[in-house]
Amino acid sequence: MAKEQIVRLYREAQANPSLKEALNAMPNPNDFVLLAQQYGYDFTIEEWQETMRFSVEELKCELSEIPGI
Repeated sequence: MAKEQIVRLYREAQANPSLKEALNAMPNPNDFVLLAQQYGYDFTIEEWQETMRFSVEELKCELSEIPGI
C-alpha cells in the first residue's frame, strides 16, 4: 500500500509545481513525510526509503533529479 501512495505522490508532484516545490523545500525526511501526510499520503520514512531504494540522509538533490521520477 505504501508503494502505491509514494508513486501517486511523485506523479502528483510532477503535475503540480507548487507541491513539488513544497516537497523540495523540506529540510529533512521527517518533514517530507509529514508534508506528504498533510496532502493525504500515508507512508513512513522507512517505507519511502525502501520504495526509492536509497537513504534519504545521503541524498542531496531535488525531487526532479531522482532517477525514474
